[in-house]
Amino acid sequence: MCGRYTLFTPTADLEARFGADFGGHEPSYNCAPGQSLPVVTDEDPEEATRMEWGLTPSWADESFDLINARAETVREKRSFADAFERRRCLVPADGFYEWVGGDRGSGKTPYRVAFEDDRPFAMAGVYERWEPPTPETTQTGLGAFGGGSRSGDDGANDDPDVIETFAIVTTEPNDLVADLHHRMAVILDPDAGEEETWLRGDPDEAAALLDPYPSDELTAHPVSTRVNSPGVDAPDLIEPVAGD
Repeated sequence: MCGRYTLFTPTADLEARFGADFGGHEPSYNCAPGQSLPVVTDEDPEEATRMEWGLTPSWADESFDLINARAETVREKRSFADAFERRRCLVPADGFYEWVGGDRGSGKTPYRVAFEDDRPFAMAGVYERWEPPTPETTQTGLGAFGGGSRSGDDGANDDPDVIETFAIVTTEPNDLVADLHHRMAVILDPDAGEEETWLRGDPDEAAALLDPYPSDELTAHPVSTRVNSPGVDAPDLIEPVAGD
């Protein structure tokens, strides 16, 4: 799975890399589910859109918070099928974390996987727009309790009642990640035109991209278990530590 990632590349470099305005992006060394994070969509490719990590389908009656979509079933599974057909996005990152032996928890060692030069890349994502059900009882003159995005924005969206969410597509691991986990995020190769195809290609063309990225240019090293807490976000989280 992909449950945490990093995005600390300077804003100017992100904008040059993706050709999109990233606004007031702040570096993050511990991007976590539930946070509002930048993605790039075909709908507005010149401006990165902040969405909440944890997809909820448009038809849902309650929040689903699905952080990953399996490449093998993303086209068929009801939660993701419509998003795969119509709403694919790029999820910018410059590294991601995996925990040896499975999910995060006591005794697990976190590793950071990244390119050798820490350059930014795009993970394949899908996104949705979800409008929470209207409460049965409201008081005249009062806004809906908890209205707007759960991401803590200022309510400046065109439709503050609609929550935009995304999930990262995962696939079988390459040789490097296989030693850490049985899944990895789909990394798109810009030199092969994969980012453009993921955003604008037809579903068959997009599905052909869902394979593991070659491990030749990637590195992995153990990092501090402080990354286990989503509330911790500091530059030293990416620094290598002694492994077990």
